[in-house]
Amino acid sequence: MAEVGKVVIDGIEIRELVIGDGAPVLMVHGWGARIELLEPLALRLSRLGHRCYMIDLPGFGESAEPPAPFTIFDYAAFCIAYLDKRQLASVNYFGHSLGGRIGLILGSDYCERLRNLALSNSAGLKAAAALHTRMRQSFYKSIRRSLAGMGAKSAADGLRALYNRRFASDDYRAASPVMRKTLVNIVNQDLLEQAGRVAIPTILIWGDADRETPLWMGHKLEAAIPDAALIIHAGAGHYAYLDFPDKTAGIIDALFRADSVKKIDL
Repeated sequence: MAEVGKVVIDGIEIRELVIGDGAPVLMVHGWGARIELLEPLALRLSRLGHRCYMIDLPGFGESAEPPAPFTIFDYAAFCIAYLDKRQLASVNYFGHSLGGRIGLILGSDYCERLRNLALSNSAGLKAAAALHTRMRQSFYKSIRRSLAGMGAKSAADGLRALYNRRFASDDYRAASPVMRKTLVNIVNQDLLEQAGRVAIPTILIWGDADRETPLWMGHKLEAAIPDAALIIHAGAGHYAYLDFPDKTAGIIDALFRADSVKKIDL
């Protein structure tokens, strides 16, 4: 039976959905997403004997925004506070994209609270910007500093608005001021060091057609995480777990029951 409702964590009201019975699994969505995009996988895992806890992160879905911009470490701490609220001492974890970033921190800095990690199309690695992009950004920042130095604040603000309309991502343009700063905080944080300290078994699920978190990121995370295996869904994109939900659920179930990537047949 599904249990849906609201809960207050650290003064922020969030929405949660709990499905199934058995060993607990915390499931965390990506940027701009919500519980509904986790539910198809959760339903499959619940049929395999798992109790799935899903939340709309602060600032997404039907949850309130954080009172001030979050960092990725704030989101990880928030997830631990949610586990405390639900009196869950130890859980398995599934995260997609942004949820993968959070999983890398939980698996390294809070590994005593997690048993296993399953990350789909995880973000967390910074790609080097192309030379023309770096030159454009440098020129833009130089002009803005000059305008601000001359006291032309309105002109500097106008230039920023124009630059954002032309070059900012859809996620950035769609976000509120608090969530824009949150997005900047998150995308500027490289988590390769945290990946190297992940202390629990980890499955990485990827699509070879992913353009948002390209496959090279999956290979790099597999090399960095001590006990990890990369599973590639041919033809899948950024939502590889939704492109192949039954296969993904079977892989995750095998990991969660074996407690080691070395014990499962990949």
